[in-house]
Amino acid sequence: MVNPARADALVDLVYGGLIALAIVLIATVDTNVGIAFGVGVFAAYVVHVVWKMVRFDPDWMTRTVRETVEETVGDSVERTVEESVEQTVEESVGETVEQAMGDQLDEVQERVESLDERVEGTPRADEVGDADEATDSGEGADDTRA
Repeated sequence: MVNPARADALVDLVYGGLIALAIVLIATVDTNVGIAFGVGVFAAYVVHVVWKMVRFDPDWMTRTVRETVEETVGDSVERTVEESVEQTVEESVGETVEQAMGDQLDEVQERVESLDERVEGTPRADEVGDADEATDSGEGADDTRA
């Protein structure tokens, strides 16, 4: 009975020899024939390596697929969460700023209207009381009667 490790080593050496033969065919006979032979040998070698991996570690494919799916889904979820949080924060900040600016705009508008009234000569209610007192006491009147 042949030792499995020796059989695997022998098969690997045979594949190496076949790949070397493909290189010789490419260089000497015909490029197309050598490339076709080399591609066939390489495809067979890939099948052999996959078979060996399955034989020595049956869960390698399941584990590899699981890891790939976890990475892909994790990246996708992370990207989606980032976009959602960013959009929510932008909307919330925008609404807060608009509300604060709206309150300030109302206050500024009231001040502008008040100033407009003063510039047009319409005194405020507290100014009217001060002007009446000044006129009654004679402080605000012009002394041009002399």
